[in-house]
Amino acid sequence: MMLGTASTATAFMWPHFSPVLVRFGPFDIHYYALAYITALLIGWRLVRLLAALPPVAATGEQVDDFLSWATLGIILGGRIGYVSFYQPGYFLTHPAQIIAVWDGGMSFHGGFLGVTIAIIWFCLKNHINVLRFADRIAVAVPIGLFLGRIANFINGELWGRPAAVWFPWPVIYPQSGTLDPRYPSELIEASLEGVVLFIIMLAASRSLKLRQSPGGLTGLFVAGYGIARITGECFREPDAFLGFLPFGTTMGQLLSIPMVLAGIGLMVWGARHRDA
Repeated sequence: MMLGTASTATAFMWPHFSPVLVRFGPFDIHYYALAYITALLIGWRLVRLLAALPPVAATGEQVDDFLSWATLGIILGGRIGYVSFYQPGYFLTHPAQIIAVWDGGMSFHGGFLGVTIAIIWFCLKNHINVLRFADRIAVAVPIGLFLGRIANFINGELWGRPAAVWFPWPVIYPQSGTLDPRYPSELIEASLEGVVLFIIMLAASRSLKLRQSPGGLTGLFVAGYGIARITGECFREPDAFLGFLPFGTTMGQLLSIPMVLAGIGLMVWGARHRDA
């Protein structure tokens, strides 16, 4: 054990969860898929309520219609982002694996871009204010982040770095190839990106002044996610096929820095263009 790291005596062994919730003959329902489905359904109901608050962003029927657009944006964007940002060389030589989303491999940053394109396209098609509609969507996104990270923990993937001696709940992941007690980074990220960010977004959405600032809530989410992801990555073991980038950064941190800057810019722009 490395000096200064947590003791195995205080560590929890990762429960050997099955990634499959239910199996019907040749068909499997994975926790990962269930997380996406549940997040979309809960988010849909929440956005329906938020869209009706003044200033009205969209009708209930328009929110219903957007659900399928959001689903495609998340799945296509998340997968294309993972293929492009994380393992382009592998998928270039194994193109058949690009569609194998059931094996894991989804990028939030790619999914974010996919949903952004879906929002812009949908709003232009239906003559809806893009930023006002995006503001309502942004409040619900942490629900999906929380459930997705819980699914990561159940799958026993994206584990943390060796935990410091002060950390009270280290976890041993046998699948990591060592018995080093590690940070349960999936649960740390679920807390930051999911719970904390959702509380902030939900509280902010109650402010009429913020709802009247086009892009204000979107900017708050984008900057908040970037900060949460950069922080969470400090506990997470980098992907083995990427490792650390220059200055000890990770790919997740590198992709999140522009989000923080863009989010701050959106909040400033929204404050200057607040509805009368």
